[in-house]
Amino acid sequence: MSSEFLAELHWDDGFAIPVANEENKILENQLSKLQEERSSLQDQLRDYEDRINAMTSHFKNVKQEFSFTQSLCKAREHEIESEEHFKIIAERELGRVKDEIQRLQNEIASIQEKKSDKETNIFKTTQKLDSLKCQMNWDQQALEAWLEESAHKDSDALTLQKYTQQDDNKIRALTLQLERLTLECHQKRKVLDNELTETLSAQLELDKAAQDFRKIHDERQELIKQWENTIEQMQKRDRDIDNCALLDSLKATVNRSSSDLEALRKNISKIKKDIQEETTRLHKIKNHNQIVRKKLKQITEKTMSVEEKATNLEDMLREEEKSVKEVDVQLNILKDVLFKKVQELQTETMKEKAIVSEIEGTRSSLKHLNHQLQKLDFETLKQQEIMYSQDFNIQQMEHRMSRLKGEINSEEKQALEAKIVELKKTLEEKKSTFGLLETQIKKLHNDLYFIKKSHTKNCDEKQSLMDKINELNLFNDRSEKELNKAKALKQDLMIEDNLLKLEVKRTREMLHSKAEEVLSLEKRKQQLHRAMEERIEEIKIHKTMLTSQIRYVDQERQNISADFHERLSKIDKLKNRYEILTVVMLPPEGEEEKTQAYYVIKAAQEKEELKREGDTLDAKINKAEKEIYALGNTLQVLRSCNNNYKRSFKKVTPSSDEYELKIQLEEEKRAIDEKHRYKQRQIRELREDIQSMENTLEVIEHLTNNVKEKLSEQQAFSSQLNRETEEQKPKLERVTKQCAKLTKEIRLLKDTKDETLEEQDIKLRETKQFHKIIDEMLVNVTEENADIRIILQTYFQQNGLELPTAGRKGSRQSSRSPSQTSLLSARSSRSTSTSASQASVKVLELSFPDSSPGTGNTSNRPTSATSSSNNGKNKKGRK
Repeated sequence: MSSEFLAELHWDDGFAIPVANEENKILENQLSKLQEERSSLQDQLRDYEDRINAMTSHFKNVKQEFSFTQSLCKAREHEIESEEHFKIIAERELGRVKDEIQRLQNEIASIQEKKSDKETNIFKTTQKLDSLKCQMNWDQQALEAWLEESAHKDSDALTLQKYTQQDDNKIRALTLQLERLTLECHQKRKVLDNELTETLSAQLELDKAAQDFRKIHDERQELIKQWENTIEQMQKRDRDIDNCALLDSLKATVNRSSSDLEALRKNISKIKKDIQEETTRLHKIKNHNQIVRKKLKQITEKTMSVEEKATNLEDMLREEEKSVKEVDVQLNILKDVLFKKVQELQTETMKEKAIVSEIEGTRSSLKHLNHQLQKLDFETLKQQEIMYSQDFNIQQMEHRMSRLKGEINSEEKQALEAKIVELKKTLEEKKSTFGLLETQIKKLHNDLYFIKKSHTKNCDEKQSLMDKINELNLFNDRSEKELNKAKALKQDLMIEDNLLKLEVKRTREMLHSKAEEVLSLEKRKQQLHRAMEERIEEIKIHKTMLTSQIRYVDQERQNISADFHERLSKIDKLKNRYEILTVVMLPPEGEEEKTQAYYVIKAAQEKEELKREGDTLDAKINKAEKEIYALGNTLQVLRSCNNNYKRSFKKVTPSSDEYELKIQLEEEKRAIDEKHRYKQRQIRELREDIQSMENTLEVIEHLTNNVKEKLSEQQAFSSQLNRETEEQKPKLERVTKQCAKLTKEIRLLKDTKDETLEEQDIKLRETKQFHKIIDEMLVNVTEENADIRIILQTYFQQNGLELPTAGRKGSRQSSRSPSQTSLLSARSSRSTSTSASQASVKVLELSFPDSSPGTGNTSNRPTSATSSSNNGKNKKGRK
């Protein structure tokens, strides 16, 4: 090595090699030691920085995992609390339903008791009627005697006929009044049927809304599943990236150790070459010494003079001394070089042994790590610990290698520069991967923003659906109250009807008493005139009476037949009307048909009405037939009386016993007839009451069944909604936490503690969405109820605002910007949001007047709209 260097400098063998003195050597050694310490310290610093970075990244991962597990635990706790709360609510609802069922059962039992009381009353009245019929079975002879006496009292019959006609007119007026009341009752029932149909239609709308909500919820669940899958894939990719980074670091350490080993082998080969060169030079010097000795021998052997010999010897001595000195110097230099090279060789051999052992250790650790890489999915925590231990071992090995390296040659510098180039390349690659990861994170942030936006939209839709459900519940409660009011009204009408009947009865009794007084007066008058009348006038009156009776019977028969034909024509009209109604009531194309229960109830009601009318017609026909039969009997009796009359022309004096008996029998007959009519009326009224009570009982049973079914459906729907909300709660909490975290990060990045433009833009969009929902609710309310539209319009005009209409609603829906807009539109929306957030919002306070029961449905919905608007304002305040 040194000979080559001297040959390059054209160094002659006669000159000595310049060597540093001992002080310079000490300084050089100190400088080399300091440089080695500096390089070792730099390597240690780099290693410590790498370890610190790795530890910080791992600490961040551990913190994230810990926060995630804490949020999961909290979500589970909230879920358990909400489930317990909903369980308590369900138990309370179940108790309330049980109480309601018990109340209905008690009402049914009371109705059945009333029914049994009415049946016992009917049985008693029938027994009384039977006893009266038994009493009315008179003797035929007494009847014939009475008829003979009645033949003389034709005038009494005529007066009685007049009074009966007047009574009939009054009864007809009362029946007309009763029919009017029944028509009003039927109208009320129709109103009740309409209310039932409205409730059923509202229930169908609610079912549709529930189906739409279920569809939206399923779509949301799918979206959340996709989001979770993407998060899992990202986590897997992060693990793969960590594993790849670990593999790359291990490969780099192996490559570095192999390159160091090759460099050491090259140094050993160079040292061997230098030793060979030095040995060759030693051989040359030995040969030169042998030649000089041979010359010395020759000189000594030659015969010369003393002076020549002395000069030659002196010259030779000088040369020899010079050569000896040179040789000594060279020998010293070579000894030093050899000593150094021997030391270097020993150190290099030691280094080689250590590196070989380290390479074997790294190979075994690589095998171990490859084995662990296959088990990474199952033992992540163990892998991290092994990673830390392996990093520590590798760093120790690198420290040892850096300590054993010693001096740095030009080739080592080239190798280090090549390594620096490679490291720069890897750094650029890492930077590119870091940029890609940053873009992916930005994309993920954008996706998270859109998911949050869709989540808020779904929450708003859910809130609107819940408001609609509450409105429908309020509407159902109001309709139930209306139904109870209608029932109470019906009961009041029935009480009024009974009171009217009692008044009619009282008036009849008064009329009969007055009629008896008039009859007594007329009897006295007739008794005075009877002595003056002749037998011929009596015969004429008798004939006219018979003809009038026959005429009256014919008129009654004609009236009955006319009534019968009128009833038939009414039945035909009703049939035609029913056909027209069925055609009219058919739903138009595109609309839903009414439920089967509605038509069943309506058909049952119409059937009951027809049955009642048929019963009344049957009763009238039976009565008319009985009257015709009685008139036939009376005709036969009259004929027999005429025959008897012809046989005997005896005059009955007022002082006779027969006349008094006749008067007594007439009065008894009149009283019995009145009692009979009163009992028949009572029986008819009781039957009608029982029939109406049975109908109401059937309707109540049907309503209870419907209410039970609705209750079960509502409970199932509410439980499903509760489950869905409970499932959504932890996700919502996670999203809110992530949102809060992201807002904090954004504010930290922008170095602001106030709200950013993006946050103001989001709040503006939320307020716009809230106002849009309120406008939609107001439009729906005004479309359903025209009366409320006028009230709302007045309130809006008073406050200088414009009432939202269906056209505005559609324009808002069409002009709504999509979620994925450009940056220009976002900036414009931000600028508008800052201006719009500073604007003042007017708040309307609506106070509706108390409406009548008929307009209960219309007055109920605006209040719910105002309450929903107040809820929205409260939410805004919270935000």
